[in-house]
Amino acid sequence: MAGHSKWNNIKRKKEKTDGAKAKIFTKIGRELAVAVKEGGGPDPSSNSKLKDCIAKAKACNVPNDNIERIIKKAAGETDGEKFESIVYEGYGPCGVAVIVETLTDNRNRTAGDVRHYFDKSGGNLGTVGCVSFMFEQKGMLVVDKEGLNEDTVMEDSLEAGASDFQTDGDVFVIETAPEDFSAVLDTLTNKGYEFVSAEVEMVPSTYTEITDDEIAVKMQKLLDSLEDNDDVQNVWHNWENPLDA
Repeated sequence: MAGHSKWNNIKRKKEKTDGAKAKIFTKIGRELAVAVKEGGGPDPSSNSKLKDCIAKAKACNVPNDNIERIIKKAAGETDGEKFESIVYEGYGPCGVAVIVETLTDNRNRTAGDVRHYFDKSGGNLGTVGCVSFMFEQKGMLVVDKEGLNEDTVMEDSLEAGASDFQTDGDVFVIETAPEDFSAVLDTLTNKGYEFVSAEVEMVPSTYTEITDDEIAVKMQKLLDSLEDNDDVQNVWHNWENPLDA
């Protein structure tokens, strides 16, 4: 099943994970805690939001002990930090569409930081909805190809309820509808599959290419600044050719 490569964004995030585990663990810890409090408690079997966060954490190699400790702590807290989810949308250089998902305890600080990054890159922060129509929410499961048979993985994926399957470099990319993500993940996990990445993502329907090297550097700096911010959980974009992909 062919289609535009969806591995660039995921690959970039994975490489960032490998290079900055402490920061990634902190961000995922915050996401797990919020999922416990807002999604319906510490039991992933009855809290789909937490279940998906656990899958993401495991794909990022967060130790099980860490995951359990975070969930237990969040379940027992009545006070503590209060985080809210805020999504920002805007345009980077050359009109690249960017969606920034945040969890913050200070919306003024986060809004100021995000706006500064966009302004500095030559882009601009827009209103809610200005670019999200260019993206579609999809479950994305990425499996390392090593030691696996493509036909078998494809058959298992489609039988589990996946909507698309493709080979991309050294990985298999399995796509699901958002509402089917957890079920497909469970089925494949029970079959023994391990994932390089497992997350519901915002996948662009169209892509923007930057041909000017100087502008490409500015776009890369925008992404780096956003992803290095502690309040930012995810950055989705439709840049065709990221410099470090």
